[in-house]
Amino acid sequence: MNQPTSKRLRVDLLPQPELTYPDVVLVVDVIRATTTATAFLEAGASAIYTAASLEQARAFKDHDVVIAGEEGGLMPAGFDYGNSPREALEAKVTGKTVVMATTNGTRAAHLAATTAKHVLLASLYNAHAAARLAHELATEEVAILCAGAGGKVALDDTYTAGVLAEFIQLMGLYDLQDGTLIALATRRTYPDPLEPLSLSIAAQSLQRVGLEADVPFCAQIAASPAVPMLEGRVGDALIFRRYQPQRTTASGED
Repeated sequence: MNQPTSKRLRVDLLPQPELTYPDVVLVVDVIRATTTATAFLEAGASAIYTAASLEQARAFKDHDVVIAGEEGGLMPAGFDYGNSPREALEAKVTGKTVVMATTNGTRAAHLAATTAKHVLLASLYNAHAAARLAHELATEEVAILCAGAGGKVALDDTYTAGVLAEFIQLMGLYDLQDGTLIALATRRTYPDPLEPLSLSIAAQSLQRVGLEADVPFCAQIAASPAVPMLEGRVGDALIFRRYQPQRTTASGED
């Protein structure tokens, strides 16, 4: 009897230019970019564009396009929204495109998009839905790419990767890479997600600018079914839309 073939479950704790991805990548910037992108889709945005810079985001602004981002944690001049998931969830963006420009999350997403078959934006907020979709799409590997903070490993992203890895392991047989074991150990160290997120450098930076209320929002696990999935590009920006499963007719045709 043939044994089932296992897939790889990989966690990269930092983006590195030499990294390549043959299959599915979950990009994590839990405080706050990937949480905020999901919240904008929950609020009704038709698409999320991840821009490489604030200047590029400003160039997209139009009557049916809003721009969101951060500079030192705060909303940049001329932008419609900052990078707060609480604000995004209440934003008037139904049917609109939201162009986001953030430092760490944007860089990680662009790296993943260079080689991966599928790129998803993941956070604690949509952890179960993102993990399930990654498992369903993968043929050989699920990779979780942590954005980090300022070029350094981030506790909040590593913990989130551990939560995602736990969910993915429940769905199938996976070979665990070293980074995955580190993320899982971090997850087991902190039963309460608010603790590692609050201890992170990202949370401390938000506290300095009075946005510490975003941290408990980002610490919610599996509160959203929305998963931003890479659909294409426009210029240097990546286009993410909410994943919608294909519907079939009674005859089995799309």
